[in-house]
Amino acid sequence: MNATTRLGLLGLALALSACSVLESDKIDYKSAKKGATLEVPPDLTQLSRDTRYTVPGGAVSANAFEAGQAQKPTGPNTAPTEIGDVRIERDGNQRWLVVDRPADKLWEPVRDFWLENGFVFTQENSELGILETDWAENRAKIPQDMIRSTIGKLFDGLYSTGERDKFRTRFERNANGGTNIFVSHRGMIEVYSNQQKDATVWQPRAVDPELETEFLRRMMVKLGVSEAQAKAAAASAQAAPAAPSVNVTSANGVPVIQLDEGFDRAWRRVGLSLDRTGFTVEDRNRTEGVYYVRYVAPDANKKEQGFFSKLFKGAPDAVPPLKYRVVVRSETSRSTVSVLNAAGAPETSANADRILRVLADDMK
Repeated sequence: MNATTRLGLLGLALALSACSVLESDKIDYKSAKKGATLEVPPDLTQLSRDTRYTVPGGAVSANAFEAGQAQKPTGPNTAPTEIGDVRIERDGNQRWLVVDRPADKLWEPVRDFWLENGFVFTQENSELGILETDWAENRAKIPQDMIRSTIGKLFDGLYSTGERDKFRTRFERNANGGTNIFVSHRGMIEVYSNQQKDATVWQPRAVDPELETEFLRRMMVKLGVSEAQAKAAAASAQAAPAAPSVNVTSANGVPVIQLDEGFDRAWRRVGLSLDRTGFTVEDRNRTEGVYYVRYVAPDANKKEQGFFSKLFKGAPDAVPPLKYRVVVRSETSRSTVSVLNAAGAPETSANADRILRVLADDMK
């Protein structure tokens, strides 16, 4: 069934459902793997690498991984709420779990958690400590009207929210031998591409920090926290200071992001923003403040029409991804984020400006 028919039927259902009630806090995901799948955008190439969970505080190595040589991500602007060996922390619009258990004891429970919530994975790499789901639809957003409750059960594909979500979970060991768990969201929405409304395209929609928090709360329950305690912890983590200002400017002729915060907080914010915006981080070195990423510019191929022009196409990119280094440098309470090329020299191309602006938009 084409997009026009599907949207038309959905519109009819909405028009006839004036009395329907949608539970805004209900989540019922169905993986897009069961139908059409959204391909990873061309600038966000998926890679895997034989390394270990990132260890904040040093270059990644097997010895450092086992020893847990990390620095705990805390600071005056972080709001923690702890229950047993699990706590949720917040810094601005970013939240994460800190669990006083080794990462290898958390991998399977967290993996099962996503499967139980209706997702399948496009990437699951225990060496890197990364789980990434496929695009999925929250079916709870579909109004449960009379038509939906009758023929909708027989022709489930007729109904669509026109939205898709995917989530990346990243594990990092901390100084106490425990694990920090980050969950990042990316969203897409289907919109009409012309005035005749006979064709649609998929385009990005805003990151939903509250949806990230909801899954962190549910993950707490999976890890042994009671439902009531998890709700209270998530609610307590709502009251946190706003993130400092983020400015994209230039220094010595190259684009940079300036942050009014120290290294620990800046490092964490950049890492989560890289996750949210879909970049592939193939390695990290916290001591040097470097994220090693790969990137394909949206105009690298003449056939490309933007980040998401190939959502339903399977052809690989003609131009391979480029290697860059996203570097965090700090002096006292101020930090600067810049982009270097693969050789470690300052990057002055338009790609550097694009990468930094994408990250800055997410951190604002």
